[in-house]
Amino acid sequence: MTIPTPASRLQRRFIVISADKTLVARLSDALPSGWEMAVTSDLATLGGFHDILQYRFILLDLDDHESYDALDIIRQVRMEMMLNIAIICFGGSPAVRDEARLSRADRFFEHAEIVDKMKLFCEQYGWGGE
Repeated sequence: MTIPTPASRLQRRFIVISADKTLVARLSDALPSGWEMAVTSDLATLGGFHDILQYRFILLDLDDHESYDALDIIRQVRMEMMLNIAIICFGGSPAVRDEARLSRADRFFEHAEIVDKMKLFCEQYGWGGE
């Protein structure tokens, strides 16, 4: 178990859950200076509660139905871990978005606009750090 420290909590980082390698590369290329991006399809690979707590937000691709269950990830964060980290979804059908809303995801965008939105959220969540 990782215990958050003031220094680790000030690190600017977020999680991307997407199997779209092209999109992940575009996000990486547009990553603002001083930010880190963790890419996964399974939150457990990043650690437990204390580890996930240290990320500023999650970008969740609702279009992938084979690599992971997006709704299960939202439930895991909200109900199992009981974390209030921002879950920013993109893509997905209207029905999937509705289910994600009911599972308490925060924001929804189109797939094509998520790179620009990532930059905006990095700016908004840019407190602390260097």
